Amino acid sequence: MIDFVWLGAAAFAAGLVDAVVGGGGLIQVPAIFSVLPKEVPATLLGTNKFASIFGTSAAAVNYARRVRVAWSTAAPAAAAAFVLSFAGAWTVTRVPADFVRTLLPIVLVAVAVYTFKKKDLGAIHAPVHTGLTERYWAVGIGAAIGFYDGFFGPGTGSFLIFLFVRFFGFDFLSASAAAKIVNVACNFSALMWFGYSGHLLWQLGLMMAGCQVVGSLIGTRLALKHGSGFVRKLFLVVVSGLIVKTAYDAFKTIGW
Repeated sequence: MIDFVWLGAAAFAAGLVDAVVGGGGLIQVPAIFSVLPKEVPATLLGTNKFASIFGTSAAAVNYARRVRVAWSTAAPAAAAAFVLSFAGAWTVTRVPADFVRTLLPIVLVAVAVYTFKKKDLGAIHAPVHTGLTERYWAVGIGAAIGFYDGFFGPGTGSFLIFLFVRFFGFDFLSASAAAKIVNVACNFSALMWFGYSGHLLWQLGLMMAGCQVVGSLIGTRLALKHGSGFVRKLFLVVVSGLIVKTAYDAFKTIGW
């Protein structure tokens, strides 16, 4: 019972953070691995995906009601992410992700430094692409992030927000809304593979899903109330946390 309470609290916190800036896995994945150390990692990742898709879907619906979602960008990105996330989930069952693990903290540092230096980044919503150019960029980013999410995953939501801000000219709030649409596609696709291969703890996943939804609804309201400035600040906090966590994991992998 104590373990369930702990995982429920972690899922709530993950849903809240993920709804605003992504990075909920920074909380939920370590929690589920620490509480259930004897379970197969793929089963824990599948259960994490199952819980996360409910929280992300709730955030996506809430954003869509209050923010004008850039569907011309989000839809093709989500479609590409759906296909490539499944491929990534299939690949991770056959190929070690050690290289990605060691490279990730370096990429996150670059993202954090760029965002911190560009004080006006994501402050104004001024889309820079239209038509086929917009769709090509959306498909390319969706495909790359989708494969990464299925193959490895940490920081997917944060990467999506940064890319929507940097390459499409979205403000942080609109980027977060679009990122949720793509995230749902990623999670659903990878979950199809994990479910098909039997890597899923249904009862635990349902309990965590409920907690994720509650946290997600609160997180979305906070983002909508406080706007892009609040999202930017929390984005930098979460990315900093991801840097510390992924750097620690990378050092363990290479035996430092």
